[in-house]
Amino acid sequence: MNGAPALAIETIGLAKRFARTTALGDLTLEVGRGEIFGFLGPNGAGKTTAIKLLLGLARPSAGAAEVLGAPLGDRAARRKIGYLPELFRYQEWLAASEVLAFHARLLGLPRAGRYAEIARVLEIAGLSARAGDRVGTYSKGMQQRLGIAVALLGEPDLVFLDEPTSALDPLGRRDVRVLIEDLRRAGTTVFLNSHLLTEVERVCDRIAVVDRGRVVASGTVAELLGRGPETRLLLGNVGPAAAALLARAAAHRAAAATALDLPPEAAWYAVSAPLDAMPPLVAALVHAGAAVYAVEAVRATLEERFLELLREENADDRRRLADPA
Repeated sequence: MNGAPALAIETIGLAKRFARTTALGDLTLEVGRGEIFGFLGPNGAGKTTAIKLLLGLARPSAGAAEVLGAPLGDRAARRKIGYLPELFRYQEWLAASEVLAFHARLLGLPRAGRYAEIARVLEIAGLSARAGDRVGTYSKGMQQRLGIAVALLGEPDLVFLDEPTSALDPLGRRDVRVLIEDLRRAGTTVFLNSHLLTEVERVCDRIAVVDRGRVVASGTVAELLGRGPETRLLLGNVGPAAAALLARAAAHRAAAATALDLPPEAAWYAVSAPLDAMPPLVAALVHAGAAVYAVEAVRATLEERFLELLREENADDRRRLADPA
């Protein structure tokens, strides 16, 4: 470990085993300071175990890691970390302000500025008007907001958010997305674990996909998707001249048309180029006698790539079992 100041998290071969079960195996990753890092994987992939190890809530069975330049569990570093667990409950008879006051004391915030800090995080979470209400009167979404407020106490340098939008409606998810973007602007590192891949795709600078306790792919969204823009053309009456134009554009037939009101020979053709590059090709195709019924941009999604990576990893595992040598 080099304790590089540019890294908020660095792990090398981090592992956690329970008797015969490996909850996390050989986790190696780097998270830069000030970036929004998405941590994705199927249920049972070891994501929550990894977070517990990084927070110092569990001890690794193997490997090494540093968080904010300090070894795992370092108390000074832990005071600079905020954490929203996936599953949490606060005492229903306490008011939101009392929950925050309790956690502020645990965090060791100075008494003089404690209540100003509580007011700040209540405002960020959109709970100022309900600060005096008991937690038992809160909806699931409001309790989720309270958990986010707790995680932001003390303006931490690093925040772990484990499924922060799980109980929120679309408006609440948008608010959390804005909050995460605000944290980035303030230089805070956010380690985000979420099943809502569209949200991850919108806010994360880099992403790691984990399966069975190890990273199977990492990089920016563009790097993970691994392919450029694509446009599809729905064409009919593609004669030799139009076919030659499509060949020069490196277009390939992608699928037959399914609309009942189109001629049977109509088909979709895929071109590896952005939508704004299509007008000259479309004009040439029309001049060559082709019928152009539709032109639309096609963009690979993170969800599609995520499922593809898991299929590839499972196929690799089957090959290793079949040929252990």
